[in-house]
Amino acid sequence: MFDQDFKNAISELPSKEKDKLIFRLLKKDLALADRLYFELLDDRTVDDRRNEMETKILRKVEHASERYWSPGYLMMDMREISGDITEHVKITKDKFGEASLNLLMLNEILKQNSHRIEKATPAKAYKLCIYIIARVFKILMLIQKLHEDYLLDFKDNLKLLGNQIGNVHHLMKNSIYNGLDVNWLLSGEIPENIVQHHKELKANGYLK
Repeated sequence: MFDQDFKNAISELPSKEKDKLIFRLLKKDLALADRLYFELLDDRTVDDRRNEMETKILRKVEHASERYWSPGYLMMDMREISGDITEHVKITKDKFGEASLNLLMLNEILKQNSHRIEKATPAKAYKLCIYIIARVFKILMLIQKLHEDYLLDFKDNLKLLGNQIGNVHHLMKNSIYNGLDVNWLLSGEIPENIVQHHKELKANGYLK
């Protein structure tokens, strides 16, 4: 992104000048500031932060479920929670948490709202179903990027997710149509070509 001459010039700046530039940049990039604070001063570990996020997700899902209005509003609540997870990952670089926290969100949303999604008309449930299916693909691709030993940590929750999807007609129908094989979740076996499969689905107009 930056050529070596530019990097060298910055390295040669006096310390006070570099400090001023850093503080000016941090004011404009709060995510970077939070990450630096976590790395330099925060006494919490990545696991601590992940545990806090799990509690936050459970609280937000419960709140969204208590004030449920429609599949569309539920999807908006899920987008907000997804944003919280993204911010957590930016700060902590928690790749395991990126998969596990998204999995927790989907399982809790379905646990508390499956009956509502089932009662909605296919048209009203469609966008929410597509959002959930797209998120499932993301989770599977994230898990595949981790060391294979981690797969065991996800198997039970993947199976739970697969069963919950199978119990919601709208969701199962859209999963089949959009190329998501629920058996991957039930067995905990992620296809090696999952990334390519997802790319081809998107290119052919699915997951929209």
